Amino acid sequence: MSVPPESAGPPPPPTDDLPPAPVGGMPSHEERQWALFAHLSALLGYLVTGHFFGIGCFLGPLVIWLVKKDSMPFVADQAKEALNFNLTLAIVFAALWIITVATLFVGAVVTFPLGVIIGIAALVFIIVAAIKANEGERYRYPFTLRFIK
Repeated sequence: MSVPPESAGPPPPPTDDLPPAPVGGMPSHEERQWALFAHLSALLGYLVTGHFFGIGCFLGPLVIWLVKKDSMPFVADQAKEALNFNLTLAIVFAALWIITVATLFVGAVVTFPLGVIIGIAALVFIIVAAIKANEGERYRYPFTLRFIK
């Protein structure tokens, strides 16, 4: 006589190392919050390093990506996106600085206003990305080189 599946024994205990499955494809509140932090950590990096665009701009997204990449796929995606965007910004501002110095600061007539415009646009993009991530949407920054896939 066979044993019905209900009485086959107790279910296995839940494992704490696996993230809970999202309900209806929507990331959990914790995932959305970490994704928000991944985007906003770039702004914190600007403030902490004392530069508006310095090395700190990509350290926050990098740390969040390294810590959460295996346990939270939504956070990993958004942290990579923030990291790629901020690496692209760092390259753009380094190029503007090199052009300024190479032209003996005469090029600053063009590079300084361009840097201000790019900085304001970056601030807007980062805020929009943080809001979208907090709503559970995957945000893609425009004009971004995808270094980390």
